[in-house]
This record gives sequence, structure tokens and C-alpha cells, in this order.
Amino acid sequence: MKEIKNIIFDFNGTLLDDVDICFNLLNEMLNMTSHPSISKETYLNIFTFPVIEYYKKAGFIFPKDDFKTLANYFFKKYHESKFSLSLYNDVIPVLNKLKEEHYHLFVLSSSEKNLLEEQLKYYNIFSYFEQVIGQDDLYAKGKEETLKVFIKDNNIDPKQTILVGDTVYDGKIAINNNITPVLIAKGHQSKEVLTELTKPLNNMKELLKFLEE
Repeated sequence: MKEIKNIIFDFNGTLLDDVDICFNLLNEMLNMTSHPSISKETYLNIFTFPVIEYYKKAGFIFPKDDFKTLANYFFKKYHESKFSLSLYNDVIPVLNKLKEEHYHLFVLSSSEKNLLEEQLKYYNIFSYFEQVIGQDDLYAKGKEETLKVFIKDNNIDPKQTILVGDTVYDGKIAINNNITPVLIAKGHQSKEVLTELTKPLNNMKELLKFLEE
């Protein structure tokens, strides 16, 4: 791993601990539309991108349930709580260490870009990243295309790059772009689910050990 120069981080569930708010809002929306609630274990096993796919697994029926209405409701409620969350405990020390070692750090998220930048600034980590790569709308359609554009526009060498995320989706978009995935089992998917793709790390601190191997 000594050849690694670029580290692309997912944000939600990787740097920011927002699992509970997303899980609770999902059940709130299921109840609003007369669907049964799901357990957190189920949530961690079905969460994926694009969001509409895990909404289907959670129990929503489209087009009977209107996806845009649900997405707008989620965004409104999430937006109200966007500054009441917290980073995982080891995020700041790890980012400090990576900057000291001169890695190029980036954030890639399915979140709408303005919201993403607001949160990065509020949680005092915006300055760690050379670029912030978010989405142009609220509907979290996915980030693979934005990753491809980012790699091309910035002449990123995939062989010198890792993508750190918390979902199989993060891992797959990394692999599809010839980037090494590094998944952390503290976010929106269970360790068992992540293990289907690669051996996950238990926390962010283990990323430092991974880079030393």
C-alpha cells in the first residue's frame, strides 16, 4: 500500500455517524404510508444506493408511494437535524495523521453538494479535503458517475487511490473504477453484508494500519 497517494472518503456513515437518524426517519416514513416498521438489523442488511432500491426492500410500493415526496420529506427532516449529529470519534486524529503524511484527501457523497459542504464546515473537517464531490439534486441517485468524472477531470491514477466507505455500493463503484475499496463496518451496512465483498475494517483507526501494510 506504499504507492497510495489519494484517499477518497464517503461521508455519511463513514466520517459522520448519521445511522440512527436515517433509520428512524425511514420508519417514520413507513408509518406515514401505512407500511410496517423494520428493525435496525434489517436496515443494516438492506441499505444500498440508489436510495430508491433500499426503499423498495424496506416496504414502499412505487409508484403508489411517491418517491419524490418521500425524498423531499427525508431531506427536510434530515436538514433539520444536520448539525445535531457527530463524527465518529477517531475521524479527526486519522485525518490529521493522513494530512501529515501528505495524502491527497477527497470526499465523495450521494448527498446534495450544498448540504455536504455545510456539514463538512460545521464539523470542522472541510479544510482537510482538496475537493468535495456531491450531487446536484436531493434524490441520491448514486455517485458512480460523479466518481468517473472526478477521476477523468483530475487525472487520478486509480492504482494510487483507495475509496473508504461503509457500504457494498461504495466498494463496487471503487472496483468498477479500478480503485481499491476499503470498507468500515460502523456505518449503514452490517459487517456480514460488507464481508460479501471484502474484509472490512472495524474502525477508522485501522485505516492507518492498512496503509502501512
